[in-house]
Amino acid sequence: MENPKPKTVDEFIDLSPQASQEIMVKLKKLIEATEPNAESGISWNVPIYKYHGILAGFSLAKKHVSFGIDSLTEEIRKTLEEKGYKTGKKTIQIKFDQDVPTAELKQLIEEQAKINKR
Repeated sequence: MENPKPKTVDEFIDLSPQASQEIMVKLKKLIEATEPNAESGISWNVPIYKYHGILAGFSLAKKHVSFGIDSLTEEIRKTLEEKGYKTGKKTIQIKFDQDVPTAELKQLIEEQAKINKR
């Protein structure tokens, strides 16, 4: 039997390993609270939020959840790396034993929403 493909963000979270679910629930709530008009869905087999274009999303890896957003600045990247998070060009890795960096992610989501609305 094939693995079921999730159709909603909640299904994606429910079908994910227990160790990753708390982080994904926090990310989901943070995105939805920061930009209540964002539409959630599954694109490229991962949760994506859209608000005048792609706002943010997250995906599951073996030992972390990867949060993706286009507005990741060098300043915030540096701050997060100092706090022990691994970052990429547009991603932040949150290991299963790390807290979600709420303040920084909220700032990024707000900035991306402004950029998208222009």
